[in-house]
Amino acid sequence: MIWQTSRFDIDLETPRVMGIVNLTPDSFSDGGRHAGTAAGLRHAERLLREGADLLDVGGESTRPGSPTVPFEEEWRRVEGFLREAVRWNVPISVDTYKAETMRAALDLGVDIVNDIWALQQPGAED
Repeated sequence: MIWQTSRFDIDLETPRVMGIVNLTPDSFSDGGRHAGTAAGLRHAERLLREGADLLDVGGESTRPGSPTVPFEEEWRRVEGFLREAVRWNVPISVDTYKAETMRAALDLGVDIVNDIWALQQPGAED
């Protein structure tokens, strides 16, 4: 079974590891240790060295009770990371439910959209 993205054919016959890069100051999994472009890129490089096959980056926490972040803030958090990471030879996923962020990330060359709302938010299916 092959998962075809815009740039990659990912063979799913063997398990694949997705490295998670949370660029949020209130991340539930890492407490904001990797917030910011430079820290996020260092973390992503480490994840790849340790065996990650693809990277998933997010700029808004989805933990229960976390505040909603406007598009402009979410994009400010992820844009610099995405601009650099899409140059690497690795599939990049953006974790967002906002149509504006999806479009902007895909325009930069991101391969995958990881949407917890399954494209059910306004404009996401366009």
